Amino acid sequence: MKIDFVGNERIIEQLGCLIDSKCFPHAVVIEGERGLGKKTLARSLATALVCRGEEKPCMECAQCHKAKEKIHPDIFEHSASGGANSFHVDVIREVVKDAYVQPNEAEFKIYILGNADCMSISAQNALLKVLEEPPQYVVFILTAQSKSMLLETVISRSVVVSLESVDADKGAGYMSSHFEDIAFDEAKTALETFNGNIGKALESFSDSRQSELARVCCDICTALVNDNEYSLLCACSVFQKDRNSIVFACDFLKNIFRDALVYNENGDFLSGQKDIAKLLKTKLTRQKLIDLMSVCDTLKEMAIRNSNNSILITKICYSLRQAVGR
Repeated sequence: MKIDFVGNERIIEQLGCLIDSKCFPHAVVIEGERGLGKKTLARSLATALVCRGEEKPCMECAQCHKAKEKIHPDIFEHSASGGANSFHVDVIREVVKDAYVQPNEAEFKIYILGNADCMSISAQNALLKVLEEPPQYVVFILTAQSKSMLLETVISRSVVVSLESVDADKGAGYMSSHFEDIAFDEAKTALETFNGNIGKALESFSDSRQSELARVCCDICTALVNDNEYSLLCACSVFQKDRNSIVFACDFLKNIFRDALVYNENGDFLSGQKDIAKLLKTKLTRQKLIDLMSVCDTLKEMAIRNSNNSILITKICYSLRQAVGR
C-alpha cells in the first residue's frame, strides 16, 4: 500500500499487508490525539480497499477517483461534533441497517465513523450488533482520541492502531514539500512547538496568533517554575487588548498542566508541550498541578464575563502564583 502519509511507517506497512493479502479486518480503530491524521489515514484505507489497480491505492482507476472526490457509493462517513455522547444512536442504527445492503460497485462497503469516542453507550451497543456478525463485505474504520472511551466489547472485536507524532525533521520535509508557502525551518520550529503533530503545526500557520499564544503559555509556565513575577507579568501583557486570547490561553495552560500531571515519556500530550510538561512534573507537586488546572477553569469563566483585561491580567498572575505557593 502506497499512500501520502508521513510517519507511523510500521503501522502503514502492517495495514498495507492486510489489504494486499485480502485479510483486512472488519473493524479497525485508529486512535491518537487531534492532528495526527486519523481521518486522513481512514480515507486512504477506504480508497485502497475499493481500488482496482495493482498497487493500492493506484489513484488512477475510477474507484480511486470517486473516493478522492468523496462520491464513491460504497464509502460512507459519519462524524460527531466532538462533545460527549454527541454521536447518537439513531445514526448508528441507520448505519447498521444499511450495512446489510450489498455494495454498489466495490468489493467492500466501508463506513468511516469519526470521533467514535463520542458515541453514547447505546450507540456503541447498537454498533456491536453488526460487529459480532458482520457481513463479509463490510469494513468499519473508527477514529478516536483514545480507545479507552470505547466499550471493551467494541475494542475486542476490532484491530486497534495507535498513531504517534512524527520526527520534526521528517515532518518538516513533508510540510515544506507539500505547502509552497511553508519553509523547512519554519515547519520544523512549529513541529517542535507542537511535539511532532503535523495537524496542529499546520493550524499554527493558518492562525499565527494561536502559535504565538502557545509560546506565551510556555513562557508563563517557565516563569511560574522559576518564581519570576516580572517574567510572568511580561508574558501576560499580550492579553491586554484581546480577551479571546485569555480564553484560549486558559484552555491551553490547562492542557499543559494536565500533561504534567499524567506525564509519561512515551504518552500523548494534549498540549504538544512535552518539554514544558516534563519541567512542571519535576518542579511541582501533584496537588499544585491539580490546583493550577482548577485555576484555569476559574480564570476562563472570569475572562468570558469580565471585560476589564487589566484587572484580569493581575488576577491571572496572582491566582497562578498562589496555586504554586508563591
